[in-house]
Amino acid sequence: MADTLLEIKNLKINYETDDGIVEAVNDVSLRLEVGKTLGLVGETGAGKTTLARSLMRLIPSPPGKIKSGEVLYGGKDILKLNEHEIRQIRGKDISMIFQDPMTSLNPVLTVGEQIEEVIQSHNPQMKKEELHESAGDMLEMVGIPRDRAGEFPHQFSGGMKQRVIIAIALACNPKLLIADEPTTALDVTIQAQVLDMINELKNKLHTSMLLITHDLGVVAQNCDRVAIIYAGEIVEEGDLHQVFKKTAHPYTIGLLGSIPSLSEEVERLNPVNGMMPDPTNLPKGCKFSPRCQYATERCKTEQPEIRDIGNGHLVRCFMKEKGNE
Repeated sequence: MADTLLEIKNLKINYETDDGIVEAVNDVSLRLEVGKTLGLVGETGAGKTTLARSLMRLIPSPPGKIKSGEVLYGGKDILKLNEHEIRQIRGKDISMIFQDPMTSLNPVLTVGEQIEEVIQSHNPQMKKEELHESAGDMLEMVGIPRDRAGEFPHQFSGGMKQRVIIAIALACNPKLLIADEPTTALDVTIQAQVLDMINELKNKLHTSMLLITHDLGVVAQNCDRVAIIYAGEIVEEGDLHQVFKKTAHPYTIGLLGSIPSLSEEVERLNPVNGMMPDPTNLPKGCKFSPRCQYATERCKTEQPEIRDIGNGHLVRCFMKEKGNE
């Protein structure tokens, strides 16, 4: 078994609001290996970003509350570290590319100053000239000339802003990079360039990556392993071959079935029927049962456990119990 860089065990996160308790992440367990990329796929509201922010201890409290579970990094539970200890890890060992490049940069600081700020916070002994040099090197690494370090975010296009954010995230050579839908706000050609660049830098710096997306095509091209999340639960997890070729959970089958085919001509696409459940009022039993064509009475009352159906292929579905396959 390869070395484990990060392990999430039975993580449960709620948002306690005036409208009720939002059950955002429900008993999630995941493992990320050194040098590998894990894709986390799900619809909007499935809990992807909440899970990612919990790894950086960036859940706003209140209303967010980590109810239970562990996030083990280097043998330590991140959730139990004090503020000083987590600051030593955040940005240095674990770094994050946030979703929207338009709002992730400070408009009144130059891009060079924003990169320098990250480097200096973890290397306080560095002199000003060294910080300038390092910031310039990071810009060059993401394909931006170093002489643009003195410019402000509004002087850059969306794709260039995202490159600056990647430079900030990689400035301290982190061991784990969390990319939260890093191409959502970009057009398709820029998306491909940004993903290629992230992969190239990841391989160059030997960084592990958690790639959060709702695009299965992006996962197929960039990940070693994939986890499908629905209503805050992992419903299927495996390597690319297992999830794409031996698809086991009805939700994953629905997601793959809704992708348009290049070889077939059809009048309508096949969406997954229904809507994501209200996280303040999740259904009893299997969370996917109201939308599942295979649901039985048992699915509506009993919660399925996630089980290994062979070679690390994990599925949360009664259909995959022994004797039901």
